[in-house]
Amino acid sequence: MKKLLRIKPVSHTQNEDGLKRCLHASDLILLGIGAIIGAGVFVLTGIASATQAGPAITLSFIVAGIVCAFTALCYAELAASIGGAGSAYAYAYAGLGEIIAWFIGWNLILEYGMSTATIAVGWAGYVNNVFQSVGLNIPHTLLAGPLAGGIINLPAVLIVAVLMILLCVGTQQSAKFNSIIVFVKLLAIAVFLIVALFHIQPQNWTPFMPFGLQGVMNGAALIFFSYIGFDAVSTAADEAINPQKDIPIGIIVSLFVCTLIYVAVAGLLTGIVSYTTLNVDSPVSAALLNLKQNFVAAIVAAGAIAGLTTTILVMFYGLTRVFFAISQDGLLPKFFAKINPKTHTPIPVIIASGIIIMIAAGFVPIGALAEIVNLGTLAAFTAVCIGVIILRVRQPNLERPFKVPFYPITPLLGTLFCIYLMIHLPKLTWERYFVWILFGFFIYFAYSFRHSRLAKKP
Repeated sequence: MKKLLRIKPVSHTQNEDGLKRCLHASDLILLGIGAIIGAGVFVLTGIASATQAGPAITLSFIVAGIVCAFTALCYAELAASIGGAGSAYAYAYAGLGEIIAWFIGWNLILEYGMSTATIAVGWAGYVNNVFQSVGLNIPHTLLAGPLAGGIINLPAVLIVAVLMILLCVGTQQSAKFNSIIVFVKLLAIAVFLIVALFHIQPQNWTPFMPFGLQGVMNGAALIFFSYIGFDAVSTAADEAINPQKDIPIGIIVSLFVCTLIYVAVAGLLTGIVSYTTLNVDSPVSAALLNLKQNFVAAIVAAGAIAGLTTTILVMFYGLTRVFFAISQDGLLPKFFAKINPKTHTPIPVIIASGIIIMIAAGFVPIGALAEIVNLGTLAAFTAVCIGVIILRVRQPNLERPFKVPFYPITPLLGTLFCIYLMIHLPKLTWERYFVWILFGFFIYFAYSFRHSRLAKKP
């Protein structure tokens, strides 16, 4: 195996990548909330409740949140001590070797690319609901790909194209846009919670666990997708003003806030309607319409569109930074690592990422996208937890501004929980995942192995 890179502490002022340091801790917290609060609240809560966990979906969110908490602490330690635009890929490249880093980076491309496409499809569903509320209908052929009986999901493709342009303009502008929209969607969620409190029917919570404990775990595996946004915070290490301090704050605070929101929304949603009615593209709005709360449903739908927009934006941003880091190391063509001198953004990688996302969002069904995203994410999270243990052994003197508490119990529990949730994903998802991994290693041995910066070192 190739030699490991020597790890250097993250710099507060210098940035050799050419990316501009412009993000504060508050920006990173809102970045995390913008990524996490989206499809989980507005789409997957209803689907997982109806098909997997029933009202016990609240327990599924707690289980998934605990797993993410262990992983988030590991992310925080690595982000503070190593940093880099590539998130877990950057940590692995610095401490675990190139081939392991490629495996993780390839998983992150799957995670960010397909999750962005999944959320774009959910966004298109809510937009269609808004059009329907005013008597307009988007043809089904323009709302679904060929596998779902249509031609292309045009709204999903268009929103990705618009956000691609925004990301090209600049990171600071994108962060400001994200901050504004985060407040809009939190306001919409608050409106839903207030209205739902006055329409709870306790009988809807009976039976509480219709699918048993297995259903709770299956639900946790499905809605795990809802939490992956905190990973996007770590991809901003090269653009954070004080990454050693602010990245851990951004990760941990955003995860804690979003877990509370998820549990509250899931509990009230299954309390106002029967969980059996929630297997729809827009469950929150559908539940409010069922209560004849049309005006509130319209407000929530608007908040959902805003919320899903920021989630698409942040996950899209995360994909471009991972893609950028991999290209910078030579594992993918260096062309993608070029920084525009005016905008300080990697425009080639943003455009390439946008094309990939638009193809997936336009032609692949949402269910297939969500399941494979979860598996790729859990694989990357497992590697991060293991990476903390390996680096503690290999680099005991590395400066660690933030350390995982209760080491090594925390990373070990994170690893075991991630593996446990992976086991609960469907067989077909595993088959698709292995095809993706085999394709990734084909690229590595055909191109990356010979062109990486480690291969060129004497």
